[in-house]
Amino acid sequence: MLKKLHIRNYAIIEEIEISFRNGLTIITGETGAGKSILIGALSLILGERADSKMLLNQEEKCMIEGTFDITNIESAKQFLTQHEFEYDNELIIRRDIASNSKSRVFINDTPATLNMLSELASKLIDLHRQFDTQELQQTTEQLNLVDEVCKNTASLTAYQSVFKNWKSLQHQYQLLVEKNRIIKQELDYHQFLFTELEAFNPKRNEIEEIEKELDILNNSEALKTNLQSALYILKDSDEPILAQLKNIIQQLEPHANKLSSLKDIRLRIDSTRIELKEISSELEDIYDRTNYDEAKISLLTDRLNEGNRLLKKHGTNDTNALLEIKASLEEKIYHAVNADEQEQEFAFKMQEESKHVKQLAKLLSDSRKKSLPSIEEHVNALLKKVGMPNASIQISLTTVELNATGMDKIDILFDANKTGKFASISKVASGGELSRLMLCIKSLLAHSTSMPTLIFDEIDTGISGETALQVGAIMKELSQHHQLICITHLPQIAGKANQHLYIYKEENNQGAIITHLKQLNDDERVDVLAEMLSGKESSSQAKEMVKQLMK
Repeated sequence: MLKKLHIRNYAIIEEIEISFRNGLTIITGETGAGKSILIGALSLILGERADSKMLLNQEEKCMIEGTFDITNIESAKQFLTQHEFEYDNELIIRRDIASNSKSRVFINDTPATLNMLSELASKLIDLHRQFDTQELQQTTEQLNLVDEVCKNTASLTAYQSVFKNWKSLQHQYQLLVEKNRIIKQELDYHQFLFTELEAFNPKRNEIEEIEKELDILNNSEALKTNLQSALYILKDSDEPILAQLKNIIQQLEPHANKLSSLKDIRLRIDSTRIELKEISSELEDIYDRTNYDEAKISLLTDRLNEGNRLLKKHGTNDTNALLEIKASLEEKIYHAVNADEQEQEFAFKMQEESKHVKQLAKLLSDSRKKSLPSIEEHVNALLKKVGMPNASIQISLTTVELNATGMDKIDILFDANKTGKFASISKVASGGELSRLMLCIKSLLAHSTSMPTLIFDEIDTGISGETALQVGAIMKELSQHHQLICITHLPQIAGKANQHLYIYKEENNQGAIITHLKQLNDDERVDVLAEMLSGKESSSQAKEMVKQLMK
């Protein structure tokens, strides 16, 4: 329930703080005193968009703060747990609005988003204003009302989860079909490219290795000449290096045993001679293996040319990239060849999900159909109490294509005068009739929903006399199970209050007109209600009538 509302710097409100009680709270006051402004402020902590034009003083921020008792509101507690807000049985929601229209939301002093606020507020308060009867004329809203009465929330949530998955599968299937269509169109071309690469059959790094090998083969004659020259210097010239090193060793040998440093030098020279001898042997091996092979050069050149052609064709620079392209083409060909099988498997999965969706949709529809007679009976009985004895409703349920709410379309039909001709309420019900019809439906919903606080903003417009008494009685009955806050102009309804708040305007020290609020005691209520009944010069007779209303 709403325990407290604190408003500062909003419209013509400087600052007021309201404490609310259980039962029926009535708010009255002169036209323009700020009753609807109060509801406007409250709507801001229910998630409505902010407008800086509503700030009384543009130099200061506006603050709206609501305090709620959520001891018995499990859905609110679940929301707070899910979004990791700390909480106990008291919940505080605050909205700060700056002069640039930027606003900040706080849930138990923790920053939150406007979407979070809207979702949480829907679990705390049901606010109904005069223009909300437009919602009743929409078939989607009528379906929501039926589902609330049927307590279909869990079933609808389960259905919507499966429906969403089914629609996702349909979308994925369409994408798959389109993808396969393109793949099939490109199959011949991909097959040609793959066959070409398969025929070339490149090995990893092959083209790069061919280039190196051809470079060696094409320069083989010059290489052999240089190798021969090197070998000649090492071992075949008139004074070969190896022979000279051997001679140096022989020259040093007699003295090496006498001079240790010389012995070390001799050993190093001998090691160098051995190393050069091995080098000479390796050079001879390379010389023997190096031959100009025109046939091999021709073969490698042809393969290199084909490789370079394929590299250019596929816009890449190395053999390994060609191998990746070949693997990619092979995969595309595989998918194209197996596309029909893929589609059949996906279509089967989609068909199974479709059966599940239709099954859940039928369960929803059966629940709705079962509840319609009792809804009609309850609402029609209440219509008689609110001054429409000849009015009645019928609820039409027709089967439509599966959608996010199931397979049903609901249309509330209305007959105001026992003509037996029912038509959609959007076509035949007047504004006053719609308001009273909405009150009857809210009364029905109140027995089906855990919504703790209901707020009616001048829903009683257009009624009077005995009808107003009956509307007041219905509201009083509603307030036995829910906190009910009502803005009204009718003493017949205001007389039913457990708590009566009076809104009035006064000029402040700066000459500005400011809204004030006062909680009335029993004597003050008698005066205010008598004035509502017969004007400012209310008589003692009017006051006696008010006392009877209050009883």
